[in-house]
Amino acid sequence: MEKEMKFQSIFNKKGVTLIELLVALVIAAITLAGIYRVFISQTKTYAVQDQVVEVQQSVRGAMDILLRDLRMAGFDDDNLNSKYSDGTYIQVLNPITNPLSDHSITVTYEYFDRTLGVPDGYQLHTVAYALAPAPDGSLNLVRTRTITKHNKTLQNDPQEILLPYVNALNFTYGVDDNDDGALDSWVPAASVGVRKVIAVRVVLTARPDQTNPDVKKAVSPRTLDSIVMVRNLCLR
Repeated sequence: MEKEMKFQSIFNKKGVTLIELLVALVIAAITLAGIYRVFISQTKTYAVQDQVVEVQQSVRGAMDILLRDLRMAGFDDDNLNSKYSDGTYIQVLNPITNPLSDHSITVTYEYFDRTLGVPDGYQLHTVAYALAPAPDGSLNLVRTRTITKHNKTLQNDPQEILLPYVNALNFTYGVDDNDDGALDSWVPAASVGVRKVIAVRVVLTARPDQTNPDVKKAVSPRTLDSIVMVRNLCLR
């Protein structure tokens, strides 16, 4: 009798039923699906934010280089050694090359290359900024530099891509109408005429790489608006 009751108590112990197992699996699947969706969402958000930071830094870097050249426009080193090998002095005749443009600019300034020393280091730099089409149909901001060396030979450097996926590059010119050294008005290139340019406003707009559909949908173009006083022209 006692042995029979022992076997009965063992067989009366309950386990997990099939229904309970299915319910547990469904709950686990829902939980995993939720975690996966959060992971995918966070991954997309990270990719978008990474592209936002990258395009903002790229626009700022390209603008810094452009403004650096604009500040140098018209610089002429007042130095007796500042001349070519034939004895003629280096002169900056076209600080900002005419005809002016609303979407490109070319500046010229004297530059001393310290690595070459005196007198070979004295050079004339002409730097152009413009938009050039890329193979995929987008636009690149490109920088092209021509160096007139000490012996008057020309060195044409390879075209440098400063910024890809550019939406717009716009220039507006600050002019001095009465030659008092003060900025009187901002005008487009066609309205400058013979007036003296003493400042340039640059508006540069670019977008991130469009190959990522999430970035294409979520990230709008970034614009940087900067004004630089062309100090070497103000003193002319």
